[in-house]
Amino acid sequence: MSHEEKIEAAVFRRLLEHLDSRKDAQNIDLMNLAGFCRNCLSKWYVAAAAEQGQDVDYDQARERVYGMPYEEWKQKYQTEATAQQMAEFADSKPAD
Repeated sequence: MSHEEKIEAAVFRRLLEHLDSRKDAQNIDLMNLAGFCRNCLSKWYVAAAAEQGQDVDYDQARERVYGMPYEEWKQKYQTEATAQQMAEFADSKPAD
């Protein structure tokens, strides 16, 4: 692994730690603000694993990103999206 890859891996781990410390930042908030969320990171993790010839399924990736099974995270930390959050999300989605 190159120095750059080691740095990138450390940054990814730090991002996961930061998201774990900010469970109040809901996925809808992340999507509305930045256009990606924990689920997006999980999908990117699956794709990156496949590029490396590794078989990681979506549930495994979500557990890595969320630090626990997704259903457990949802029960403990996910709140209902407000009408305003949903409206912002609808406005921010690109038109098909």
